[in-house]
Amino acid sequence: MSSTDTRSRSAAGRERRARARLLTPGLLIAAIATMLLLAGSLATGEYAILSHTDGWQMFSTVRIPRTIALILAGAAMSMSGLVMQLITQNRFVEPTTTGTIEWAGLGLLTVMILAPRATVLTRMCVAVAFAFIGTMVFFALLRRVSLRSSLLVPIMGIMLGAVVSAVSTFLALQTNTLQSLGVWFQGSFTSVYEGQYEVLWIVLIAVVAVFILADRLTVAGLGQDLATSVGVSYKQMVLVATALIAVATGVVTVVVGSLPFLGLVVPNIVSIARGDDLRSNLPWVCLCGIILVAACDLLARTIISPFEVPVSVVLGIVGAVVFVALILRRTRKGQA
Repeated sequence: MSSTDTRSRSAAGRERRARARLLTPGLLIAAIATMLLLAGSLATGEYAILSHTDGWQMFSTVRIPRTIALILAGAAMSMSGLVMQLITQNRFVEPTTTGTIEWAGLGLLTVMILAPRATVLTRMCVAVAFAFIGTMVFFALLRRVSLRSSLLVPIMGIMLGAVVSAVSTFLALQTNTLQSLGVWFQGSFTSVYEGQYEVLWIVLIAVVAVFILADRLTVAGLGQDLATSVGVSYKQMVLVATALIAVATGVVTVVVGSLPFLGLVVPNIVSIARGDDLRSNLPWVCLCGIILVAACDLLARTIISPFEVPVSVVLGIVGAVVFVALILRRTRKGQA
């Protein structure tokens, strides 16, 4: 048998083992839990679908789009946090703690000021562009600043985000658009309906791209020297990762708003339970992100029914508690 055949068989064996790790009973259970929560989302609402003649129309134009938005937003933002943590080699970074959300909001505000009647697609493109610029600024700061503690990285990102948010607030005050900006950043699925959510399907491309590039992203996450030594272009992969994060963050921000700490909580919980393999963790991260968003959304819709709390409020509380728990856990291990 030739060496080429041996390498081919070895590669095929590794691929089969990778598929085997992905398809586990636990993943099936998580998928069933996800479907149950999504069914609950479809069944929840103040409008009685079965007792009105236009019930099916309401169901198809509001509840189905809302549930699809839950799936896409939860998977995309969780994936963004996973990729960002991998590239920065830091457990505490995600779009909320690096200023990416604030940059996307600044782009959205720019469109609102310069072209108030712009389409959702135009707003999305500008928000994605600003999110990409903001993420690259954050990565550039990381390369120039030597930080001894991993906890200082998200602090620096939060400070950067605060500066960008202050600029956005100033511009909004000057142009009388502060209320509109607040509505866009509310982080709620109440404005999601047929005709206003379809651009969210773009984030599915980003999720698929991450899965395809999982091995290269993993190598890039090990550092520039090691990535270069095995033939992976570190700078190219960082640009690709940044673009995927920007697409996911920009699109979700335009359609849904801010979903705080989602990209922080989910990847860390999955990593603690399963380790750090990106390819086998990605389905788990997407499913757990959907589960968390769907559960928080159901709570937000029922806690003060018939009124609805923005899902960002519930996510913020859950995320803050988990964030503090992760910091305490890391401090006890002496890794901070």
